[in-house]
Amino acid sequence: MKPAAPGRALLCALGLALCLSCAHGLPRSSGSQEWKKLIMVHHWPATVCKRAEDGCREPPDYWTIHGLWADKADMCNRSWPFKLDEIKDLMPDMKMYWPDVLHPSPNSSYLCMLQKLGVLPSGGNYYQVSDIKDALAGLYGVAPKIQCLPPEQGEEVQLLGQIELCFTKDLQLRNCTEPGEPAGGAWGAGLAQDLEVCKDGPVFYPPPP
Repeated sequence: MKPAAPGRALLCALGLALCLSCAHGLPRSSGSQEWKKLIMVHHWPATVCKRAEDGCREPPDYWTIHGLWADKADMCNRSWPFKLDEIKDLMPDMKMYWPDVLHPSPNSSYLCMLQKLGVLPSGGNYYQVSDIKDALAGLYGVAPKIQCLPPEQGEEVQLLGQIELCFTKDLQLRNCTEPGEPAGGAWGAGLAQDLEVCKDGPVFYPPPP
């Protein structure tokens, strides 16, 4: 299959995430505090809601934005002012692509890149993590990071939960992990706190409830 170019949904999502990101408030000084990449995270609600403390009511049946962080997010300038009025015109798109999975509002699904690659939620079949990585790398030209929910006692296989795409400071796609860099864990908090980098082998892509 010929790789498709990144669609409007990805570009729109990146723009929305940048609006609420505190990355522009991070220090740009030299040394260990300088951030090198932006990490845009999409998650699969059917997986991340599985261990949400309060549960999810009717989670969306499509991949949604989890957030956008710099790789030095712990150094973020949290005093940077946020003005809701400046993003009111973006709210309709945000409700679609960046919904509150704990309290979602009804909306329609959109065709995601995994669907274009033939990777679909399944009630009984497993995928290989390496196959998903290769498919996404062929589409975007860079290596993403794929995160899973480890199997609990009595479960057979890890669950596909989150995908990271990484960008340079100039908003160019880049590999999420370069040689010599640590793999790291899942970015963000809350619903994704149990996620970890997927282990090589089978992975279950659960269908929506």
